[in-house]
Amino acid sequence: MAGVSKKTVSRVINDSPLVRGETREAVKAIIRETGFAPDPQARGLAFRRAFLVGLIYDNPNPQHTVSHQQGLLDAFQGSGFELVVRPVDRTSPRRLDDIRSFVERQKPFGVVLPSPVSEDEALVALLKELDCRYVRIASVPLDEPDRMVVSHDGEGAAQAARHLADLGHRRIALISGPPNFRSSHERRKGFEAGLAERGLSLDPALVRQGGYTYETGVEAARELLALKDRPTAVFALNDEMAAGAYTSAHAAGLNVPAELSVVGFDDAPIAARLWPPMTSVRLPLRDMGRLAGELLVPTVQRQPVLHDVQPELIVRASTAAFPTS
Repeated sequence: MAGVSKKTVSRVINDSPLVRGETREAVKAIIRETGFAPDPQARGLAFRRAFLVGLIYDNPNPQHTVSHQQGLLDAFQGSGFELVVRPVDRTSPRRLDDIRSFVERQKPFGVVLPSPVSEDEALVALLKELDCRYVRIASVPLDEPDRMVVSHDGEGAAQAARHLADLGHRRIALISGPPNFRSSHERRKGFEAGLAERGLSLDPALVRQGGYTYETGVEAARELLALKDRPTAVFALNDEMAAGAYTSAHAAGLNVPAELSVVGFDDAPIAARLWPPMTSVRLPLRDMGRLAGELLVPTVQRQPVLHDVQPELIVRASTAAFPTS
């Protein structure tokens, strides 16, 4: 119908630059008129790869994973690529065998590895062995730039520390994340650096271990608020744990923020829905997923590709000046 070869039509469908503009537009016009859509199974056979992208994750915070999914779907809209979600247990001795089976069976175009899976060097080595494309999402650079989306978690945590210090707080508690998550270490390190900028240090007696879940936030905050010389502010390394701190403050009869300031991390939807609305470090999780998709599949790029995002402290009503009376 277009009066060109099959190869030319194929090049247009696959966005090859080796087609003149007028020819490209003529073929695209006929595609629109006829409602033609490539057969994904046939394309997979031709390319020896399925038009699937895997999201391999292991995270106790469901919102984190959902936001990355939404971003990847944004990137793949109208491209013919589809997303398949594959959970993995990082602590399982079978994890590498399971992922090998997944890659060999599904033959994905590539995979996206969000934190903390992105920190698994044995998994990355396996993907290289299988010649499977990948992009990592992590708090610090772990790989070549074209394989990384970096979130700079430490700088976000430093912003939280400066904010609380500038409000006059000196007894500032920390609810940390799981010790096997790189993000937990980077956020704590950034928080301590931010305190140091204001001439403060983190009191070890005001640190409690959390697990990035609401329940661990409740328990950690309960212990902190039971101290004889309790903290006047709490920084939790994610919003789920910060929400738990709200619950424990309420149970202890403390008003947020008049008697306890609370700051979270991620700026998940729950942060704006709590009362009072919670101050939190915003990570653009959906954008991070979209950027990972654009790095993995260059043909879906709609603008110059970025390799990192910057966190931003969103100040709401859960933080206030240190009570002087």
